[in-house]
Amino acid sequence: MRSLALLLLLCAYATASNILITDDDGWATAQIRQQFDVLNSTGHSVVLSGPALNQSGKSSLSTTPKPLTEPCEFDTCPTGSPATGFNASNPRLNYVNGYPVDAARYGIQTLAPKFFNGGKPDFVVSGPNVGANLGLVVLFSGTVGAACEAARSGIPAAAFSGKSGSQVSYTTLYTDPDSDASRAARIYSDLTTTFVRTLATAAAASGAPLLPPGVIVNVNYAAIDDCPSAENYKWVLSRLVWNVFETDVDACGSNHLPSETSVVDAGCYASVSVISAQSKLDVNSSLQAQVQERLQALPLTCLQK
Repeated sequence: MRSLALLLLLCAYATASNILITDDDGWATAQIRQQFDVLNSTGHSVVLSGPALNQSGKSSLSTTPKPLTEPCEFDTCPTGSPATGFNASNPRLNYVNGYPVDAARYGIQTLAPKFFNGGKPDFVVSGPNVGANLGLVVLFSGTVGAACEAARSGIPAAAFSGKSGSQVSYTTLYTDPDSDASRAARIYSDLTTTFVRTLATAAAASGAPLLPPGVIVNVNYAAIDDCPSAENYKWVLSRLVWNVFETDVDACGSNHLPSETSVVDAGCYASVSVISAQSKLDVNSSLQAQVQERLQALPLTCLQK
């Protein structure tokens, strides 16, 4: 029994990661704060670096962060606050008055060395975003842009988005826990934590990096309407846009992966697409296969038609 307990402890230690979390909806939304809390509660060391204001749709734009000329979203910091700042009760909760890319960069370059003993994040979680980022919408998504910034900096990253939820304060998690926004935040955060754990476990077992260099994973969750818990969801390997002229990795007896939209519109599914951090378009079958192998234990499944 003691040997089994030791093995479980070692596995937990091996899969615990230093994680930077960011988004484009802002540092104080219900979804990013719930994700921060859940990752923390499962043993990860987590730092949040998000935009001071909602910066949805800003893609990979960048600017020099400046002092605020208006309050942070939901009045979480006053007008005149410095360009970067943190929650007085938890310095791991940080805002950046810039775009999502700027928040990710600040987290990687400034916050990670401070909180991760001089090191870099092991992984960057961007999201979960309020609203889906499907198909070529990724070209405009700040959530995807932040993940791509991390990957271009050499940090494995994934972008997570869900069809449900709304742009509400993290306080909604406590004041209205049964609202759709709170329920979506809990369900999507649990799913994202499962994804991170699966990826970290596979990397610990193989000794390989969490993801191949130069790619990110774009994950989209179906609406929660008929999916009351994370356990209702199934994971399907997908591509941004279905393309009969492209040969994808073999999955479910086919070398043509389904589109993200067809996956999340089919029921309680999460689409999992591998895209280039440079072009933000689908990668080749070889790179798809490398990520497929790492994520088999989610488990990946077939889309029921």
